[in-house]
Amino acid sequence: MTPFSSLSDFLFELERNGELKRIPVEVDPVLESTEISMRAAKEGKQAILFERCANAKFPLAMNMYSSEKRIELALGKHPEQLGEELIRFLEQMMPPTLDALLNNKPIVKRFLSSRPKKVSGGVSQEIMSQPKLSDLPIQKCWEFDGGRFITYGQVFTYDPRNGKRNVGIYRMHVFDDATTGMHWQIQKGGGFHFYQAQKLQKEFPLAVALGTDPAMLFATIAALPEGIDEVMFAGFLRNARFPMTKAKSILLEVPANAEFILEGFVPLDDTRLEGPFGDHFGHYSNAANFPVFNIKTITHKRNAIYPGIVVGKPPMEDKFLGDATQQILAPLIRLIHKEITAMWAYYEAGFHNLLVVAVAQRYQKEAMKAALGIMGTDQLSLTKCIVTVSENVDVKNWNAVLREIKNNFDPHFDFVMIPKVPLDTLDFSSYKMNLGSKMIVDATKKLEVRSQKSEISELKSHIANLISFDKRILQTNLIDEALLLVKVESPIPKTIEQSSRTPELQYSNTPSSGKEILEKLLRLPELQSLKIIACVSEDVDIFDKESYIWGVFTRFDCERDVIFSEQKLIGISPVYNGVMGIDATWKIGYPAPLIMNDEIVKRIDAKWGRMWK
Repeated sequence: MTPFSSLSDFLFELERNGELKRIPVEVDPVLESTEISMRAAKEGKQAILFERCANAKFPLAMNMYSSEKRIELALGKHPEQLGEELIRFLEQMMPPTLDALLNNKPIVKRFLSSRPKKVSGGVSQEIMSQPKLSDLPIQKCWEFDGGRFITYGQVFTYDPRNGKRNVGIYRMHVFDDATTGMHWQIQKGGGFHFYQAQKLQKEFPLAVALGTDPAMLFATIAALPEGIDEVMFAGFLRNARFPMTKAKSILLEVPANAEFILEGFVPLDDTRLEGPFGDHFGHYSNAANFPVFNIKTITHKRNAIYPGIVVGKPPMEDKFLGDATQQILAPLIRLIHKEITAMWAYYEAGFHNLLVVAVAQRYQKEAMKAALGIMGTDQLSLTKCIVTVSENVDVKNWNAVLREIKNNFDPHFDFVMIPKVPLDTLDFSSYKMNLGSKMIVDATKKLEVRSQKSEISELKSHIANLISFDKRILQTNLIDEALLLVKVESPIPKTIEQSSRTPELQYSNTPSSGKEILEKLLRLPELQSLKIIACVSEDVDIFDKESYIWGVFTRFDCERDVIFSEQKLIGISPVYNGVMGIDATWKIGYPAPLIMNDEIVKRIDAKWGRMWK
């Protein structure tokens, strides 16, 4: 397959395959584009090119990767096939042999294509101008966002010590025509480079590409090991060398084929309040101080197209992007952990909140060793909850995972909680940015046989009566006789103002209704055959897997909100027995969940028919 030379080239291919819809009706990038793109994705419609954007000079492309078909068009094959080809070649090349090279000519060609190609110029520099971000259709995605945000900016930074490159996507809060925030989350390469610049007191230039070809985008979002050049990986994915050229106003290399390039500097000692922002955990992330990006020059193609994406409560476009990148890269974990046979991060939980790992155990508790190793590995170290299962279990099948928990999980031996460790910047459940707790649930079949509690024959009838047990219980749902979901009365804020900013004291003095109900349920003898009871809030559909995985795994802190029907200390070591309870209700101090403004919904209702003629 001939690689796409640019984003525009890829959009043309989408249109040729009936996968792109041009919308001539004027659309406002403020909120309207969010509502339209979400509806289109849920209804399985094409990618969108908004040809007329209010108060902007350029068209806006969205939903470019929000289907499996579009992902395959972008990569030229199924991402899982690409991942298996990559790991098979790397395993055969240890040690490298002539036969291995001859038997893998296509993949060898890909590796040879990974070297970036230096060119004297490119379409990304056809027009050069002073910075004026107001010309671009930059989105405000959610009602209580702090302003407009560049959501698809591919940030090119270089290590000031050795010139090694990193490319990452970080949201950029637009402050004015020439200034944005630079939201470097924990464990991000751009942030590491900035840290080194601060240590050395060296000027820190960077460039932001808006709208690259698909291969460069996938390389940017891939969780590559630190120090691996995303531009080289883009060449591998596109099976052709990626063209880079000198920037116009800074001494860096930039993509030659991007739609836009923003060139500038991040001062070493300047921060500004950034946010709030509606994030992919389905809630607003709170405002905080982050570095500032001062734009010096903007270059762009003639007839450039601005790329946009919305994140929020799943499913969103990042579901397809995240699943594709882990299908390509997840097999590589086998190079480090030979015992791991498969691994899957659940988009429903925002990826970092839930990871299932299949392990071929060769000795007792090797699965726990593997899980602890993962929690110290690059971006996987941000994982909050790891569930380990045996090698023959489908890690993508959540119901199969629950059955393994039912049959094999004994908290006395198989639960580990790790407090006070680094956590995803976007995880609000611990109330402290970048810090929180994690847990491991070992549901592998054990080498020794443990006695199992006999099943309570009347379990379902007891669960049906729980609504009368406590009037605050609204609904219950038992899944695979392992997980009991309990929906409870729990007021959900609709605005930022309704979320408290001083959560810790309030929480410690006033337990949530979810915690009170959970403690009562854990004491019921008739529920002791269960493995997990999770209390969730009113906005969670406990009969929809996508909704309840989101509702459970984004709203609890392991150290604070996980309790057991039996727990005690022996010395300083906690000992757990019985049923695990999770208070996953919305709590005072959590940011508000993302809900679209009613006026915008009505406005799009009126436009919808005209847009899809």
